[in-house]
Amino acid sequence: MGEGHEGFMRRALELARRGWGWTRPNPLVGAVVVKDGEIVGEGWHAVRGGPHAEEVALRAAGARAQGADLYLTLEPCVDFPGKCTPPCVDALLAAGIRRVIVATRDPNPCVDGRGLHRLQEAGVEVIEGVLADEARKLNEVFFHWIRTRTPFVVLKLALSLDGKIATRTRRSRWITGEESRRVVHLLRARYGAVLVGVGTVLADDPSLTVREAEGPQPLRVVLDSAGRIPLEAKVLSPEAPTVVATTDRMPDSVEEALRGKGAEVWRLPTVGGEVDLRALLRRLGERTDSVLVEGGSEVAWSFLARGLVHKIAFFYAPLVLGGREAVPAVGGEGVANPAEGIRIRNLEVERVGEDLLLTGYPEASGKGRD
Repeated sequence: MGEGHEGFMRRALELARRGWGWTRPNPLVGAVVVKDGEIVGEGWHAVRGGPHAEEVALRAAGARAQGADLYLTLEPCVDFPGKCTPPCVDALLAAGIRRVIVATRDPNPCVDGRGLHRLQEAGVEVIEGVLADEARKLNEVFFHWIRTRTPFVVLKLALSLDGKIATRTRRSRWITGEESRRVVHLLRARYGAVLVGVGTVLADDPSLTVREAEGPQPLRVVLDSAGRIPLEAKVLSPEAPTVVATTDRMPDSVEEALRGKGAEVWRLPTVGGEVDLRALLRRLGERTDSVLVEGGSEVAWSFLARGLVHKIAFFYAPLVLGGREAVPAVGGEGVANPAEGIRIRNLEVERVGEDLLLTGYPEASGKGRD
């Protein structure tokens, strides 16, 4: 795999990222048509229901696609019912593409190697695995959702250097800076749902909408086992859809009032008197591919302790809040021994204005992972 292959594939990955938030639950895909060492056409999957990246790139290349190479971040789709019409493999063959360089296979059981096999049967050379790790990370949400039909869960926290998300007076605005808040809005646009506990609604009255970035509005989810959410809460505004996940403890009158505000109310099974998070994720998986959990501290621990977090995004501000009564980033019981703590692998650190953003992947806990 020469440097040329990687260079063109990086361009395809760059193009694919432009569809972030708009294609879900479809994958992010970029395509680059190369002839005689030059790019003659490129494209990306821009929006769910729109043309696939291959189609856009081939259209841009026109007659120059004959005998050209195609760089694809994900295996092209084949003719299975209701999923890809017309199948992209047929379009590649009709255009006369001579070689396809693909980063990774499509894990969708309806594809998963069939697209590449069809190309090879037709005499097209296939090179597989160029920048495969980067391509899988780009589509980590899709890969998880298509295999499990449950959402990919990201835990996002904004905290001080000493691990607090609010002061002893429960004030949290603003711990992190403006740049971090813009990135959070971008994350809300990229992931399909945003989730908080009713305690966060009562304390902060957040809107949970995308305002400082371009992108679609997420599904807003509030965990509220007993029906404490105020009817005037901003999270019930009409800018985005809202689900209140609750239990049989919510009074019928509260449910009726919430439905009158336009919210959906899901009565779910319980674990320890609270909403069963696994049951919630199974139902959310029917609606969306991903969830951004934004708090509060008890909710953060509930997801972490059950092994339900697939990725973290912690924004650290350069300040110390102190205080025994200040709110810790992660509450709950915690662990008794450091050896029992949840390890974070593949940790990455980047600057966001004056803040630091740490991202990583929690290791599977002893209770298992969804």
